[in-house]
Amino acid sequence: MEYSEVLALQFNIKEEYASNIISLLDDGNTIPFIARYRKEMHGSMDDQLIREFSEKLEYLRGLDKRREEIRTFIDAQEKLTDEISALLDKAETLSELEDIYRPFRPKRKTRASVAKEKGLEPLALEIIKQEKDYDPTQSAESYISEEKGVLTAEDAIQGAMDIIAEQVSDSAEIRKRIRNLTNIHGVLSSVATDSEKDSVYRIYYDFKESVKRIAGHRVLAINRGEKEGFLKVSVEMDSERPLNTIIRLLDKDTNPLCSDIIREACADSYQRLIFPSIEREVRSDLTDSASENAMKVFSVNLKQLLMQPPVKGKTVLGLDPGYRTGCKVAVVDDTGKVLDTAVIYPTHSDKKVQESKQTLLQLIKKHNVDIISIGNGTASKETEMFTAETIKEADHSVYYMVVSEAGASVYSASKLAATELPELDLTLRSAVSIARRLQDPLAELVKIEPKAIGVGQYQHDMPQKRLGETLDGVVEYCVNSVGADLNTASPALLLRVSGLNSTVCKNIVAYREENGAFSSRAELKKVPKLGPKAFEQCAGFLRVPESKNPLDNTGVHPESYKSAKELLSLLDYTDKEINSGDFSDLQTRVKNAGTKTLADKLEIGLPTLDDIVKELSKPGRDPRDEMPAPMLRTDILDIKDLKEGMELKGTVRNVIDFGAFIDIGVHQDGLVHISQICEKYIKHPSEVLKVGDVVNVKILSVDADKNRISLTMKF
Repeated sequence: MEYSEVLALQFNIKEEYASNIISLLDDGNTIPFIARYRKEMHGSMDDQLIREFSEKLEYLRGLDKRREEIRTFIDAQEKLTDEISALLDKAETLSELEDIYRPFRPKRKTRASVAKEKGLEPLALEIIKQEKDYDPTQSAESYISEEKGVLTAEDAIQGAMDIIAEQVSDSAEIRKRIRNLTNIHGVLSSVATDSEKDSVYRIYYDFKESVKRIAGHRVLAINRGEKEGFLKVSVEMDSERPLNTIIRLLDKDTNPLCSDIIREACADSYQRLIFPSIEREVRSDLTDSASENAMKVFSVNLKQLLMQPPVKGKTVLGLDPGYRTGCKVAVVDDTGKVLDTAVIYPTHSDKKVQESKQTLLQLIKKHNVDIISIGNGTASKETEMFTAETIKEADHSVYYMVVSEAGASVYSASKLAATELPELDLTLRSAVSIARRLQDPLAELVKIEPKAIGVGQYQHDMPQKRLGETLDGVVEYCVNSVGADLNTASPALLLRVSGLNSTVCKNIVAYREENGAFSSRAELKKVPKLGPKAFEQCAGFLRVPESKNPLDNTGVHPESYKSAKELLSLLDYTDKEINSGDFSDLQTRVKNAGTKTLADKLEIGLPTLDDIVKELSKPGRDPRDEMPAPMLRTDILDIKDLKEGMELKGTVRNVIDFGAFIDIGVHQDGLVHISQICEKYIKHPSEVLKVGDVVNVKILSVDADKNRISLTMKF
């Protein structure tokens, strides 16, 4: 298979670009590096598209490997013909390959294999021929053998029918047609295993929806309901259409006696062999498709969460709420350094509440706390109410924000947390994490397995390996988009930088501790086991603000430093201007000189020139600053305070297939159904909303008993 040709068609790009990407990947270049620093070679495809390209390339290579395995297996049986070989070459999916291989696959004992052992295969082949004057019953009498267990002509005919049924089932063409028909006309059905038993799956107790139209989140919900024993699930299909399709392919209509046998064998084949198998395939395909879509939603949400703007230059007090064991408190300075810790009891007796209030006020005053970050777990509502009441008595303005504490406990028990915060108790580490994830969500959340960050749906029902790979790709993209400060980045953050592995990350930190802060990117070459290839892959994503060379604090790759300096020279920048690092008028000068002219003179591509200009214009630029700022609060509402028609501001916490959950300052997030997001038709809420967006909403309805809040954005 010519991969570059196939992938160029699939991704609608030049074959030259497809060939270049394949070479770059095969040469060990990372996807972030290819996307950022080899744009001329692929036409400026983005990170996500190159990742999809890489996955498709892997699939095609796996397909070819399986194709050759099957060819070898069939050839070993001395049954490989030119026709079969051509069919194998033509197959475009794994299921097509497996359909071709099906008749040659070693089988366990079947009704057909038993019939063949009884010597009935010639009878079956004669019936399939359907010659005009052939009498199958008369012919069957010659196969009667007490020794072989064929006692009557009817036994012989039945055995022949079993052989025909298996041949029909093994036909790649028939299976392909039935699969297509089921995908078009099939219906996914679920019924309750016990209709008297209530559950969250009640809406699926008597449910039917077309296979081709059913939404992915419904498929995953039904699967979970089946797994938990509440639902019995099946694919329903009117058998008339597929049976007619099979019969049209087999019945020559030349011999009524043979036709009757063949029709009966086809019906048996469809009901007993083909449809149960196709039903499993269709359900598996539905699950795979639903999982892929759910992973995309999870990926988009995770990306938005990780790219939330950092709250810079603020002292933050983190609260990890709890009932019996109290609420853990940690104060961190604007660099994330732990200043103080405590445990308070805001949900206990009045005396304890007053003591907790005084402790919190003392910490706020002592460290000049700007913002309080509250974890959204157990006792979060009570802690939020306590905090809102307490900060009214503070000696200066203090705001608070409820943040997701997903994964905080996982982090606090990890080796990384023990290394970073060895002097702190396990429970207090969670409070530190909650404080830091408000200050810099990306730097803190990279320490946690992406699957533990709850911004998806049904993530526990997805293929965990595939989910892990997908989410790791998102984290990698975010870290490399933002860049990492070489002198402050934690090993967890460095590990996500293009080209670095755990050994090199440890060596970077060890070098930093032994020799002090890095003074340039070039100094990276002194780190043990960081070779030329690793330097090429990682250098552009690591920032050194302390460097004398202003380019070391930009996304300009060291390989382009010469071009960057020549550019500044061509545009008549003085040494004084260059040393100051102020290139705010660079874009104007470039425009006046002509980008194409400059690119030709510098012998670089336009995309590289554009990137150099962008980076020099805003050295140290953080792309997260362009995202909406987090919404800080000073007071809390109770769900009982909400009234229909009330208008509020809220923060998008999670975007799912059927809507979005919005934090409106009540312990329970409200749901905006997809139909209530905007006036125009949208296929998915992510077309309009992103995690972290601050939006205006109106209360549609409130059910305080069930803790349900329905919202609308259409007003």
